[in-house]
Amino acid sequence: MPIIDVAPGISLAHECFGDPDDAPVLLVMGLGAQMIAWDEGLCRALADRGRHVIRFDNRDCGRSTAFDDHPVDMARFIETVKAGDLAAALAMVPYRLTDMADDGFALLTALGIERAHVVGASMGGMIAQRMALTRPERVLSLTSMMSTTGEPEYGRSTPEARAGLFGPRPDDRAGYIAAAERELVWASRRYGDADELRRLAAESYDRGHHPGGVARQMGAMVLDGSRADALRGLRVPTLVIHGLDDTLIDPSGGRRTAELVPGAELLLVPDMGHDRPRPLWPVLVDAMARHTA
Repeated sequence: MPIIDVAPGISLAHECFGDPDDAPVLLVMGLGAQMIAWDEGLCRALADRGRHVIRFDNRDCGRSTAFDDHPVDMARFIETVKAGDLAAALAMVPYRLTDMADDGFALLTALGIERAHVVGASMGGMIAQRMALTRPERVLSLTSMMSTTGEPEYGRSTPEARAGLFGPRPDDRAGYIAAAERELVWASRRYGDADELRRLAAESYDRGHHPGGVARQMGAMVLDGSRADALRGLRVPTLVIHGLDDTLIDPSGGRRTAELVPGAELLLVPDMGHDRPRPLWPVLVDAMARHTA
């Protein structure tokens, strides 16, 4: 998995699948999740449909550039946001969601790709939305998966999912892997797989355990605010995919995204949570292949 310099001080680990002459599809992952959360089998299945698939580690994650010289106290950040002190909150976070969107374009440029289909999951969906909003001429299509618009009344987490997301996670390898099972709270009720969660946690830990980046990414996501007004003016072909079992970002987040973007297609997937379970890969690959045709 090569690492490439895409901008001063920013290097991104990435991996490509399929024929470089095929239509490029950039996969953007969510909060704290490495590119391997886009399972290799899923990437190859999409590549087999005639797509040049690119997955990468966001900044502050995996093997991409970390910003450890800018620690963020997550509890203090949340308290500051709740208090309405936006200037202080902004000063805590070293980058914005638009910077993460720029990373995606910079990676494409470094790979010699001018325009691409962009697919984002969860926070990655928010980054993908920002990519389509800021540089629509470079986005062939947008797929926003298990994501939302930044409006606080949509896509709310259940208390149990919120506790699972914000609860402390052990820093030692064995404890970190064992704690992955708590993600079942937002996984598909039918297909949730604790063994698969532990396998991915082990691979992620060994590949590039970097918990400090989660708070900075979270800060960038929160401070992006509502994209509702901008999404109303988006003219990029858009597919919205959301699982009906999602408890981390309620399906209202997907419904609202599709409602705002003119002409957007909405695909609500039964038995899908805040995950991409293997039995549903045919549904997801078919939808993405059709949308990126």
